[in-house]
Amino acid sequence: MIDPVAVHIGPLAIYWYGIILTVAFIIGASLAYRLASKSRIDPEHVLNLFIFIIPAAIIGARLYYVFFCWEDYSYNLLEVFAIRHGGLAIHGGLLGGGLAGFFYVRKHHLNFWEIGDVFAPCVVLGQAIGRWGNFINQEAFGGPVSREFISRFPGFIQEQMFIGGQYYHPAFLYESLWNLLVFAFLMVYRKRAKFHGQIMLHYLALYSAGRFFIEGIRTDSLMLGPFRVAQLVSLMLIAVVIVLYIRKKQDKHKILQDGHK
Repeated sequence: MIDPVAVHIGPLAIYWYGIILTVAFIIGASLAYRLASKSRIDPEHVLNLFIFIIPAAIIGARLYYVFFCWEDYSYNLLEVFAIRHGGLAIHGGLLGGGLAGFFYVRKHHLNFWEIGDVFAPCVVLGQAIGRWGNFINQEAFGGPVSREFISRFPGFIQEQMFIGGQYYHPAFLYESLWNLLVFAFLMVYRKRAKFHGQIMLHYLALYSAGRFFIEGIRTDSLMLGPFRVAQLVSLMLIAVVIVLYIRKKQDKHKILQDGHK
């Protein structure tokens, strides 16, 4: 098992989980700045947005996780603040970060959909990187698998997925790879987008589709009764995306028709 502590600086322990999340945020912010520079968006807004989005995303991700796992924290409230131990829910992070970004955009009279198109590839790339924090903490794994099955993966993944005398599906890896594919698709498709918001909507739909299926094999899912919360949220997001996509296409078509009159 990999030691979750990367280094000790005196009495302070620096965890790999925090390092990986920090790297994900830095790479995401750098890419967003670059993409904004190539668009009509002032890249300084990107830096300002990250100042608000990062803490809001972390708080949202933690509160979301704690809400669905309250029985684990109700007798030890201080553990709620120990995010270095893991326990961040991506959907909560998207909600928290999205709300912070929305209010910033409204305040500065920016185009929400255009900003969303810049941030979408950066977010999914950050998610792909962040999943390796789950790997270090031995989180987000799937059900048990045989020695023959896990032998198809590199040795370091085999060793980290050997938990309690049993090998498990490296579900974190499946999602990380899916997110990288979504990232590559969004970066290629950016040049073909027909309207503002199309890239963000593709991100939400594709990420949700992948998450729905991968969540089905996980053993540590947040639950709402008999249902996996991430699967319910994924289905809701896909439904919302379909409605918004149809409306955006209709609005685009109407604008083109009015332009020809």
